Amino acid sequence: MRNLTVTVFASLDGVMQAPGGPQEDNRGGFVHGGWSVPYADAVFGEAMDECFSKPFALVLGRRTWNIFAAHWPRVPADSEDAGLARAFNDATKYVATHDPASLQSWSNSEALGDDVAGRLRELKATPGPALLTQGSSVLLRQLFATDLVDNLQLLTFPVLLGRGKRWFDDDSLATSFRLERSITTTTGIVISRYRRDGAVRAGAFALS
Repeated sequence: MRNLTVTVFASLDGVMQAPGGPQEDNRGGFVHGGWSVPYADAVFGEAMDECFSKPFALVLGRRTWNIFAAHWPRVPADSEDAGLARAFNDATKYVATHDPASLQSWSNSEALGDDVAGRLRELKATPGPALLTQGSSVLLRQLFATDLVDNLQLLTFPVLLGRGKRWFDDDSLATSFRLERSITTTTGIVISRYRRDGAVRAGAFALS
């Protein structure tokens, strides 16, 4: 049985659009691309290294796959990111796409097919490396709506963006998560690791 871990870079108001660069995703007139970059520090880097320190397979939306496929295969062998590039290039990439033939440009990429949730349930039930998402806001909402997320690694950056694609919507299933660990970087990123913890529990503060 494999777990599915979702990693989200989010602003204080829940925006996850284009954290890595100005041209990453400017749809909808988004003008703040690259908003996460000024906050990167050694603590952030260590947390990311830990995330990819064990064998993994990636679960990606098509637009995030496009961004990654244009970057990781082109990282020079002598770059400081060469080790991570090898890991990404060697990992199986499961991609939500309507054009599976176009995935051939990046090795080990495989379309999830028409029934994305069904295919992911099959993958979770088989042995293999952990399943990790990166970015993929549209796919992410589908994962939360179909009860597929086991772990959430949420990186909350100390910035308000006001507009942009958010990592949740009204279709998310009500679910409880348990905080397992939380650290704060020198630049104010709060990195929190949550594990799924069953149904939502409720109570009342009213005096009996």
